[in-house]
Amino acid sequence: MPDTAHPTDHSEAGWLAAMEAVAEEDGYVERLGARHWAFFAEAGPQLLVTFERAEAVRARADKMPAGHALAKARGWSVLTILAEGETFWRDPAVWGYFDRQVDDAFFDDFDQVLFLGAGPGGYAAAAYLVAAPGARAVLVAPLATLDPAIAGWDRRHRAARRFDFTRRYGYAPDMTAGADHVWLVHDPLHAPDAAHAALFRRPWVTMLNARHTGEAVAARLAASGVLAQTVEAAMAGKLTAPGFARLWRARRGLPAYLADLLAETRARKRPGLEQRLRRWLARR
Repeated sequence: MPDTAHPTDHSEAGWLAAMEAVAEEDGYVERLGARHWAFFAEAGPQLLVTFERAEAVRARADKMPAGHALAKARGWSVLTILAEGETFWRDPAVWGYFDRQVDDAFFDDFDQVLFLGAGPGGYAAAAYLVAAPGARAVLVAPLATLDPAIAGWDRRHRAARRFDFTRRYGYAPDMTAGADHVWLVHDPLHAPDAAHAALFRRPWVTMLNARHTGEAVAARLAASGVLAQTVEAAMAGKLTAPGFARLWRARRGLPAYLADLLAETRARKRPGLEQRLRRWLARR
């Protein structure tokens, strides 16, 4: 088994124990440099590849990546690349890990591979998608790059601008070439995410709109159950824009989404629309 991280490196001792227990029979937990880990558990001929923050995993009750629950419920294998902090997975140790998977033809062992990530994780899912030609991807509000020459208008994630986005696995939209298909979910009314999405426009990319979600698009998808259904349809190659729109209607019953919509009408100073929305909510 590859080297595992030492739990004493972190505030919560033993946070890797749950993943190590799952990986013990058919998988591994491997440390990748100082701030990244790879968790792999083999279960079936479909592979879900996710990019998640270590802090989020430690905060979960089961101490497992969110992608593991998605995969386990469907009999899929799962590979999660964990990052400690906002690294954007821009680390030569992570590059080397994917280089090894390419050399070993790791992804060829699966009938279908689907990459999944949101925000910075969406950037990473797109950037490393090139390592698995023929794979599919669901990208939720992904960033294309933080290279100031291309995305200097995006003032978010300022600390991450110290990373080099011009070297290997750098410009995420170009790294999607060779994919079977990519579905990109974002709020077209949220300017920064819409601008990044525009950089991804390619013949093999389908844009899926999740209006009025802003920065919370990933959370809203997960809370409404739409994310799981979207991922399942994408793995099967059956996800379409009309199909996603039907799934996305489930948001109408999500209190957090409705509260966001009400706050937006108030912020836009449209009292008439706000009153109509309140009456509609009252009827529901």
